[in-house]
Amino acid sequence: MIDFSKLDKTIHEKGRLSIMTLLASRAEAWPFQDLKSELDMSDGNLITHLRTLSTAGYVDSIKITGDGRPQTQYSLTAPGRKAFLDYLAILEQILDLGK
Repeated sequence: MIDFSKLDKTIHEKGRLSIMTLLASRAEAWPFQDLKSELDMSDGNLITHLRTLSTAGYVDSIKITGDGRPQTQYSLTAPGRKAFLDYLAILEQILDLGK
């Protein structure tokens, strides 16, 4: 029997799951504008989800200043990557029930 309460509620929300999936998909950080474009989210919605993930310790941000406008980039923290992999492992257990 799968204990569905083990699903991380911070990650389980659709927007945050999408963000975590993108951040886990590559080693380098994602610029805010790329996340926004890829996820088709408004600035406010994306920022709200990123803050929630940051507060949980799952996402880190860095401001890059260079030519022109400053840019904020986001990446998974080590605890964030572990939480995401744990989340996926529970989903795999759920899927295995149907076999």
